[in-house]
Amino acid sequence: MNTFGTLFTLTTFGESHGAGIGVVIDGCPSGIALDLSAIQAELDRRRPGQSRITTQRKEPDQFVIQSGVFEGLTTGTPISFWVPNQQARSRDYDHLAKAFRPSHADFTYQAKYGTRDYRGGGRASARETLARVIGGAVAKQVLGRLSHVEIQGWVSSIHQIEMKEEPTSFELDTSFQQAVRCPDPIIAEKMYHFIDSIRKAGDSVGGVITCRVRGVPPGIGEPIYNKLSAALGAAMLGINAVKGFELGSGFTGTRMKGSEHNDLFYREGDRIRTHTNHSGGIQGGISNGEDIYFRVAFKPTATIMQPQESVDEQGESVILEGKGRHDPCVVPRAVPIVEAMAAMVLLDQWMIHRGRRL
Repeated sequence: MNTFGTLFTLTTFGESHGAGIGVVIDGCPSGIALDLSAIQAELDRRRPGQSRITTQRKEPDQFVIQSGVFEGLTTGTPISFWVPNQQARSRDYDHLAKAFRPSHADFTYQAKYGTRDYRGGGRASARETLARVIGGAVAKQVLGRLSHVEIQGWVSSIHQIEMKEEPTSFELDTSFQQAVRCPDPIIAEKMYHFIDSIRKAGDSVGGVITCRVRGVPPGIGEPIYNKLSAALGAAMLGINAVKGFELGSGFTGTRMKGSEHNDLFYREGDRIRTHTNHSGGIQGGISNGEDIYFRVAFKPTATIMQPQESVDEQGESVILEGKGRHDPCVVPRAVPIVEAMAAMVLLDQWMIHRGRRL
């Protein structure tokens, strides 16, 4: 499937080393004054080549709107974006035309379709995620018309380097914080140097992104088969290299008793609140008005600059070694992707919710 969402939908097309990446957003309400600079700013957060610890592919990721916006306002018709690829180096992948890279989608795409675009992974490349960032940037602006919703993601761990406390500020004041997307300056510097050492060794590492959403009112979410928690989980697990999703207490909750884990209610003015938030802001698949928070686990980048055993299409043994430009750790550039997917899920579910009660 190349379309995401129910009412607010995102359809994407294009490959890593094709002409570019296309984005079609359908279901966006009319009359929204899109801030194009804000959309570009979101793309710039994901853009490659920002530091020595990311892929050195230099892509400006500048978009063109082809339809759906007239005189600065959305028309309610499909909004089409086009982002051309400008620095593809397909020759870096010639040695993969008949061979399968370990832990990549090469083999599975071949098994599914009987053919594949081996240049940069083709459709399976993380370059497709720029389309999701565009969709999320638009969704954030529509959410801003509904309520004051704040979606904030950050890198909470890289390999075994971990933030122990939730950040109180998200100002990224140092170059290390900017490069790693971690708000703790001391931890960010440790993460940066560790990723750089891994890059020099020709290896890769993974990590965890934590995301917190504030300002979602109670009642958003669709039981039984389209719970807000399930929709968020599906959205995050659909991001390249994601291997795990935890909402609220997550797996830690399995080590607690019910008397410890239950979020007790109380009244605060005209609101019903909970003293704790082990539920992560969602109960019964529906938002309860507390902060929604979750964690997303990313595996180490599959392409490494070390020789590895594999096989070709005939099952013959081959030795492969990564070439070209690759992220030694995908996690820092994935923060805006996580935020974008959360924004699209929330807007889609919010629009469905508005049709439930007259």
